[in-house]
Amino acid sequence: MTDRVPASVVWAQPGDAAAVADHIARVVSAPGHKRIAFTGGSTPIKVLALLQDRPLDWSSVTIALTDDRCVPDDHTASNFGKIYSALGASGADFERLAEGVDVAPFDLVWLGMGEDGHVASLFPEMTAHVRPGPAVIATTPIPLPPEAPFNRLTLNARALKATREIILVVTGASKKALLESALAGDDRYPVTDFLLGYGPPVTIYWSE
Repeated sequence: MTDRVPASVVWAQPGDAAAVADHIARVVSAPGHKRIAFTGGSTPIKVLALLQDRPLDWSSVTIALTDDRCVPDDHTASNFGKIYSALGASGADFERLAEGVDVAPFDLVWLGMGEDGHVASLFPEMTAHVRPGPAVIATTPIPLPPEAPFNRLTLNARALKATREIILVVTGASKKALLESALAGDDRYPVTDFLLGYGPPVTIYWSE
């Protein structure tokens, strides 16, 4: 679990939600206690719905979030609220984001990506509290997205890379084109650091 070796990248085949569900199930079913950082948005809820009938031992898992909006749990924009609604009765432990907290390494970090190449709440332009080491930081995207005009808490890049592996789950032709540009060396996007920089192996799950 280090960010001091060059990242390796593979494209999963297939790359649909069912394949992502299989990957999550493999990690949850591994021996011992596991730590998984979930992305926000609607995709994890779709994937978790595919896992609801599988006999998985979620009590062996600590679930964290890669990032969240600074809103109450019952707000429609709350990533924590969505994940907790899906898995709160599963027996899993939940680790809340709190600004400045040091973050222990993960077994799996699940990233999504925005149309501007942001991952977690690390945006191309933002204000951010800089902290050394794997930690939770406060960020504010510039400009604030009109669909989610909120300040954020996010794992910083060191915390996101402190994991055995990363899965990057994206949909749509425009995001695939952006990933191809990033893999070709376009460093305008935060995602490029995870694909071409130093860090854990990355598996891209892409579907239309």
